[in-house]
Amino acid sequence: QVQLMESGGGSVQAGGSLTLSCAASGYPCMAWFRQAPGKEREGVARIRSPPGGPSTPYYADSVKGRFAISRDHDTLYLQLNSLKPEDTAMYYCAAADNSLICTGRLTEWGYKHWGQGTQVTISS
Repeated sequence: QVQLMESGGGSVQAGGSLTLSCAASGYPCMAWFRQAPGKEREGVARIRSPPGGPSTPYYADSVKGRFAISRDHDTLYLQLNSLKPEDTAMYYCAAADNSLICTGRLTEWGYKHWGQGTQVTISS
């Protein structure tokens, strides 16, 4: 199992911004998940990039309009804006070898490669 590497987490006040990065390349489907203390891990955003095709983002309702997922040839990004205390969590990047994983509901199913997470803490 390939280990991905996240960076960019930290502590900011509500309303602030952060940019998370994940070193990874060549995957047609990548996503960000998060897990708050005492809660299950949930999908935040994903981006589907089939070979030769356009990249298509998808967001969970809880972050739509505030977060933005993007990628370049070797890094996955998550721009976090208008942060709220409820965004506090460990954020994980994940990758799948098949672009079809980036369809349907945003769940952990099919993501075979994971990072160890980066902590994001938002104070009110």
